[in-house]
Amino acid sequence: MSPKGLNIVILAAGKGKRMRSDLPKVLHSLAGTSLLGHVLSTARGLAPGQLVVVIGHGAHHVQAAFPNAAVTWATQTEQLGTGHAVQQAVAYLDDATPTLVLYGDVPLTRIDTLRALLDAAGTERLGLLTAHVSDPTGYGRIVREGTQVSRIVEHKDATPEEHAINEINTGILVAPTPFLKRALGALRNDNAQAEYYLTDIVGIAVAEHLPVVTTQPAHVFEIEGVNSKAQLAALERIYQHSRANDLLEAGVTLADPARIDIRGELTHGQDVFIDVGCVFEGRVHLGDGAHVGPYAVLRNVEVGARTRVEAYCHLVDAVVGAEVSVGPFARLRPGATLEDGAHIGNFVEVKNSVIGKGSKANHLAYVGDATVGQRVNIGAGTITCNYDGANKYRTIIEDDVFIGSDTQLIAPVTVKRGATLGAGTTLTKDAPEDQLTLSRAKQMTIPGWKRPVKKPRA
Repeated sequence: MSPKGLNIVILAAGKGKRMRSDLPKVLHSLAGTSLLGHVLSTARGLAPGQLVVVIGHGAHHVQAAFPNAAVTWATQTEQLGTGHAVQQAVAYLDDATPTLVLYGDVPLTRIDTLRALLDAAGTERLGLLTAHVSDPTGYGRIVREGTQVSRIVEHKDATPEEHAINEINTGILVAPTPFLKRALGALRNDNAQAEYYLTDIVGIAVAEHLPVVTTQPAHVFEIEGVNSKAQLAALERIYQHSRANDLLEAGVTLADPARIDIRGELTHGQDVFIDVGCVFEGRVHLGDGAHVGPYAVLRNVEVGARTRVEAYCHLVDAVVGAEVSVGPFARLRPGATLEDGAHIGNFVEVKNSVIGKGSKANHLAYVGDATVGQRVNIGAGTITCNYDGANKYRTIIEDDVFIGSDTQLIAPVTVKRGATLGAGTTLTKDAPEDQLTLSRAKQMTIPGWKRPVKKPRA
């Protein structure tokens, strides 16, 4: 079945008491994205005509986290069960298309798994996503008569014989919308939880002779929800292991697949190497032959071919060209651009600056709000003084400049092409091209001077 025009309802009203947090459960993060964010992304991949999110606990926090989500919000003021939650979305559902129900705390369901469920159900069948698990404790069981599904029984309501069933209900289902609305109106809460179970619609479908079909996910982790920090941590490791395997299959060399964290989108060329403990956030691209050293953090960064990012570097919102050397212990802040062949060494910070081709700042420097030309050498201890306490100003360093150690460039200022600044210079005026400029106090030696000594105690 084509999902075009599909209704999707995402249940995200629960408090998540076992999370022991004031943050609504669906806003807890997995791989840098909230649980609900993962589910919304998957849902949008199905191009639904109606996308409804049912919220309850911390509703305003959830809505605030997705200010441009283009979804319809429905509120469940009392948490009276999954059936009651879906009832809150009924007014927004289009009868002409089926309704798919997802859960805001089940973040890793693959879109292909959902498409298979939609295809099996079509427009006139109730489709259930089920799974066979070794330990079904806590899950609703799929009860069959022969091969046909007859009902779902919740764990707390199951008999000992039903407890032995290892086919479980994941909660994810798709149903013809007119039937779903009718069945929701017929739900009762005479059960151990005194709740309106969405799963009870299965019995209603059987009674109405509506065909019930099932499909299964390729991986059990796709149907695992988050109810505690331990479960969240376990899913995080599963997710990261899956991403690491994807990288290995694509030809990336990982020093240790168990020690990498991808919290966004990581793309790459060929012959890329990633050492242990690296974190990739947002959108990161590593060019052909790029090398990322241990414990580097890259967020929204483009790294060119054959560039080396050494150990313990922190790069954010930066563009790094080809055959560049960064670090170790370097920091690129937003707006940093390193052109091909540039070198940024240990304990160098670059912010909102362009470092030209072949230019170097090899140690202990701060370059902020600057345009640095080609083949420039920036000595140790050099800083651009770009902020006067109220406003920021730009420093211009033209091609082939040599800046001696411990130099301060008081912006706005320009160092002309080919200029040399002597060590210890505090530059407050433009430096002319191809000349030596320096400013330092006269060195003096005081004959006969003696260092003070401590007086003996009385």
